[in-house]
Amino acid sequence: MIKFMLKTFILCSVLLFGVLIGMQQANQGMIKMKGYNDPDFQGAFQVDSEETGEFDASILGNEVTSQDLQQKQEQLEQIEAFNFFSHIGKQFADVVSHGISSLVDLFAQWVNGFLE
Repeated sequence: MIKFMLKTFILCSVLLFGVLIGMQQANQGMIKMKGYNDPDFQGAFQVDSEETGEFDASILGNEVTSQDLQQKQEQLEQIEAFNFFSHIGKQFADVVSHGISSLVDLFAQWVNGFLE
């Protein structure tokens, strides 16, 4: 299961970066077609460094800061949404686990009775 999740994560990461690189290449192709650099065209992913040593990042023209990421993480931690399918899955797993345990106990009692 861990290998599957790792492979899936790596594949999704590669595909995401492939899309971003493709968008950047399309932007450069548009600039070449126009024949001049238009400041309205921006790259898909840009990182600029300031004199203070801090970095500014933007993805698709949207500014990304560490404060934004922290706020989003806090919002996700505050939201505790009820997942119906997760709840049903847990109940099903409990029922199956209890059923298998009961069958194993019955089988063990039958084997002990047969051996005596």
